[in-house]
Amino acid sequence: QVRLVESGGGSVEPGGSLRLSCAASGFSVEYYSIGWIRQAPGKEREGVSCISSSDSSTNYVDPVKGRFTISRDHSNGNVYLQMNSLEPMDTAVYYCAAPSRPYSGLSYSPHDYDSWGQGTQVTVSS
Repeated sequence: QVRLVESGGGSVEPGGSLRLSCAASGFSVEYYSIGWIRQAPGKEREGVSCISSSDSSTNYVDPVKGRFTISRDHSNGNVYLQMNSLEPMDTAVYYCAAPSRPYSGLSYSPHDYDSWGQGTQVTVSS
């Protein structure tokens, strides 16, 4: 059974940092690209970043490039999202997600993901 559990969210001031973690279990996560998707209040889900299964290549949506870094630890199946220089526009619930079958691509589109965690809230406010 696929299980994705996010942690690390919280409230920070603009310019602050947070590190989100995604604990993946119940499947052979090493064969799956993993994405981070966020949903702000009143808005649709937005893909943020993806890390591939094969060579840990990464991809980012333009607004977070240079500020966010995605990484993964194959020894424990965890995926991380380091978020620096946070801005109020980053306020959202952040989800990690996995596709339904082994995938090595770099899409962060929510439509390419089938299994989701419960999400972790990130609030950026002064």
